[in-house]
Amino acid sequence: MPIYLPKGLPAIDLLKEENITTYSYREIKDSDFTNIGLLNLMPTKKETERDIARVLSASETDIKLTLIHIHGHTPRNTPVEYIERFYTDSSDIETLSLDGLIITGAPVEMIGFEEVGYWNELTKVIDNTRNNDIPVLYICWAAQAGLYYNHGINKYVLPKKMFGIFPHRLKTNKYPITTGCDDVINIPHSRHTAISPNDIDANCELETIIQSQEAGPYMIVEKNGKNIYVTGHIEYSADTLDKEYKRDLGKGLDIDMPKNYYKDNNPQLAPVVSWRANGRTIFCNWIKYYTKTK
Repeated sequence: MPIYLPKGLPAIDLLKEENITTYSYREIKDSDFTNIGLLNLMPTKKETERDIARVLSASETDIKLTLIHIHGHTPRNTPVEYIERFYTDSSDIETLSLDGLIITGAPVEMIGFEEVGYWNELTKVIDNTRNNDIPVLYICWAAQAGLYYNHGINKYVLPKKMFGIFPHRLKTNKYPITTGCDDVINIPHSRHTAISPNDIDANCELETIIQSQEAGPYMIVEKNGKNIYVTGHIEYSADTLDKEYKRDLGKGLDIDMPKNYYKDNNPQLAPVVSWRANGRTIFCNWIKYYTKTK
């Protein structure tokens, strides 16, 4: 189905090149759409907009993607003019009539949650979603932040970066978010911190439903609610980890090649995409079964 984006957003032309139908807000003809907010905390704003719009475009319903930036925070890698043109301030979230909210990861995982400069503003957003019964899909660092704020579960630092494509298995299929997923689900990860599966199991309000022997819990759901926490990036484009790997090599950082990613494990060859179909399935299920779809 079509996805509606702010007029002039670079993702529109990028997605059209992938044969994905996109329209600008001005072309919305009626109110029969699902309004999804994207609180974009990533420094790579344009790439994240494209990735999220791509997986949402497979939904059975028309999607309006409303871009949101955190109040009072000036991103270092995105011009202010870009934010002012395409984004809504998070302090105005109550006026947006959202059917669901996606909160992205952020490059602050080595900092304590309450030491993050925009922590108070982020928690205001989370409180607002609770108060207004807006379902939230928390991704990567946001998943860790949400589990900490909502359930008191802290992260821990890994001895080595979790980096690559890791096989996961369904622990249960009783939740509709995984309807139609494969028994083995490959998922990209790129992070230095993790959540202990024991901490999740000890919380009676939470359940891990997708897990990897090596990468740990991927998807955690609230048993009696609509919040879902995912620790990896099944929405990633084919070349995202490649760009990150070569960027860090260029900086002289000690980084391992992403696991299970390149053809024949050769970084001179193209990545092998093995997560795209399950990614679209999970995001479509979230729209269909969890958001306040009209």
